Amino acid sequence: MDRRPSFSALDIISKVIREHVREGDLCIDATAGRGNDTALLCELAGSSGHVLSFDIQEDAVKSTKELLEKRGLLDRADVYLESHSEMRKYADPETVSCITFNFGWLPKGDHNIFTKKETSIPAIEAGLELLKDGGIMTLILYYGRETGFEEKDALLEYLPTIDSSRYTVVEMPFVNRSNCPPIPIIIFKGR
Repeated sequence: MDRRPSFSALDIISKVIREHVREGDLCIDATAGRGNDTALLCELAGSSGHVLSFDIQEDAVKSTKELLEKRGLLDRADVYLESHSEMRKYADPETVSCITFNFGWLPKGDHNIFTKKETSIPAIEAGLELLKDGGIMTLILYYGRETGFEEKDALLEYLPTIDSSRYTVVEMPFVNRSNCPPIPIIIFKGR
């Protein structure tokens, strides 16, 4: 059996989240998808923590709730059929420990429905306000085929404009992988 370590964008971001989130934390999964990140955040935040999860697709909300119920985590999360750009309606400024985004389309879903810069940039801005000192925001930019290039380009243009006196932005592109590899990004609130 091959036991070499995996270095996918998801592996990198999951490792960072695992090292950061603690029992009792408030976290946000801004793009619920199939619920895997929501479940991870629920496990890490524990029974005294809470997770807010958002997606604009009913299929994603349903999948997320089913996964949480299967793992006995449903009471640790609120899953909303709503755009991630509306997250500030559900949390107070400077109260959130971790916010995670996976930009692109729903895995095994309709590739004609995908995140767009018009809501993604305002969602990041809202999330930055919600992060507490020492909090993190993770992003994975999925793009390829006929979708996501416009959003990726807009986000990569926007991220360097984030106030460097308050946040540290780290981009980790895979430079030797072909076929539009996802781009993991971490934003730390602090310097």
